[in-house]
Amino acid sequence: MRYLQLRYSVFNLINLVVLLIFGLCNVAFAQAYPQPVKGVWVLKDFKFRSGEVLPELKIGYQTIGDPRGVPVVLLHGTTSSSQSFMVPALGGELFGPGQPLDATKYFIILPDSIGAGGSSKPSDGLRMKFPHFDYLDVVHAQYQMVRNGLVVQHLRLILGNSMGGMQTWLWGIEYPDYMDVLVPMAAMPIEMSGRNWMLRRMLIDAIRNDPDWHQGEYTRQPEGVRRASVFFSIATNGGTQALQSKGSTRERADAFVDQVTRDWNDGDANDLLYKWESSQNFNPSKDLEKIRAKVLAINSADDERNPTVLGVMERELKRISNASYVLIPSSEQTLGHGTVGLAKLWKKHLEEVLLTTPLSQSSGR
Repeated sequence: MRYLQLRYSVFNLINLVVLLIFGLCNVAFAQAYPQPVKGVWVLKDFKFRSGEVLPELKIGYQTIGDPRGVPVVLLHGTTSSSQSFMVPALGGELFGPGQPLDATKYFIILPDSIGAGGSSKPSDGLRMKFPHFDYLDVVHAQYQMVRNGLVVQHLRLILGNSMGGMQTWLWGIEYPDYMDVLVPMAAMPIEMSGRNWMLRRMLIDAIRNDPDWHQGEYTRQPEGVRRASVFFSIATNGGTQALQSKGSTRERADAFVDQVTRDWNDGDANDLLYKWESSQNFNPSKDLEKIRAKVLAINSADDERNPTVLGVMERELKRISNASYVLIPSSEQTLGHGTVGLAKLWKKHLEEVLLTTPLSQSSGR
């Protein structure tokens, strides 16, 4: 029972404790909703915005529930995959009987981003010859998988956290009539910039300049990438109060860093590099007026990557005709950027927006 779920989610660094408490293999949890069904949709001759073409682009996904249910899409964070939702703190709070996304009523679709999970990725063999992609490429491919692969005519909801939250904004802009509700979490609808990009850029540079990287032709994973990833995550995730509690003395702080560094596994370095670089031209701000769906933006007051002091959400949401904002107060229980990984803190707001937003006549298959 190793660090299985954490390899899929940087934003869940501090959630290690939560996962261990509840247990990764908790039988009762596994029986709370139907077993996920895995699939892969193949797009032929997919042309990326870079102009590069991949003869076969695989988009992996998981679904939960009856395909005749009301369809919803959930999008994961940068270093995670669809598997990151299969933990007690997320799926255990959302998918069970009577919960906001009850799998007996909803058809839950969980795509893997390009570069993650069952989707095509550099580590499949192309390494640095893999086409360079951005978030719009990911969204376009996901749309084709949902619309043509699963034959879904209209979505009730798209919800995403961190990278998935940024992609949620893009879904609303690219396909404004395809969904009723958008819930972008831990994601500001502005250009990738400020501390968020500065530290991403430093992580990218750390990978490219690692002496063991060899322009992507390494024979073993570069050790420096692990240290850089841990540095990035502690610097941009975890919550100030929570981390102070975990490391209330120098000795406890050292023990925490040692444990996280020892257990850390973000997967392949080239995959990681591509995923971080895919965020560099994210900028939905010029097109926010195109969004027609109901928007419920959720953030936490201690989010290190999306600091509330900037006032971005309050300013930008005024440009959307039907938008609301939930700010989760910071506490020792919140996890900074990773707070959205604790559905108990925001699921009542999700339930409310689903109850109060009219259901489109075209929702379903």
